[in-house]
Amino acid sequence: MNILVTGASRGIGKVIAQNLQSYGNVYVTARSENNLKEFGEGMYFVCDLSKEENLIKLGDFIKEKGIDILVNNAGDYIYCGIEDTEISKLNSMLAVNLKAPIYLMKCSVSHMKKNKFGRIINIGSISGVMGEAYASIYSSTKAGLIGLSKATGLELAEFGITVNTINPGWVDTELGKSSIEDSEFSEEEILESIPQRRFVKPEEIAGLVKYLISEEAKGITGQSINICAGLSVGI
Repeated sequence: MNILVTGASRGIGKVIAQNLQSYGNVYVTARSENNLKEFGEGMYFVCDLSKEENLIKLGDFIKEKGIDILVNNAGDYIYCGIEDTEISKLNSMLAVNLKAPIYLMKCSVSHMKKNKFGRIINIGSISGVMGEAYASIYSSTKAGLIGLSKATGLELAEFGITVNTINPGWVDTELGKSSIEDSEFSEEEILESIPQRRFVKPEEIAGLVKYLISEEAKGITGQSINICAGLSVGI
């Protein structure tokens, strides 16, 4: 199988890509070439998803390789009040977090339909399920992925293609730590708000991805699955 993981230079995306190595050819993409080289020559594609010309080239790469499993993991996060939202930040976040997954799915499904098999996993966020104050653009785009997965899950079901969204809570990554620094809360305060009093490990998300691409999970499509250490359940 041919697999593509976006945003694979670090954090969740990198761990997912590493954990899928035994499942087939794992192609990775991100903005930074240095962090992708470890995946091997010819196995990575340097791409800034906020730039349309880059996105189109990545779409061509997907068609050329015949991607069977697409993991839309790349995402940007901005912490600011709605009244402080700048049009440039709005455009960039919409491009990376929502426009890119839609376009990459568009470029993948013809091959998947032909083979009557495909797995598409969109990495959302618990912020798209619950909402997050001072992260309205981020929350909006991640909520959009949930709607996208539901609609395309229906559209593609008859072709043996499943589409699902995984919604991580606070994750023990560089991005997770920097998000804490940007927020008005301390790490201790955030941990206190999580029922399990811990951050989710990237390996847990990778494990869920591995299950969703398996034959055992072929009946799961259009779903929004939270992996948040209980954060979405309530207080």
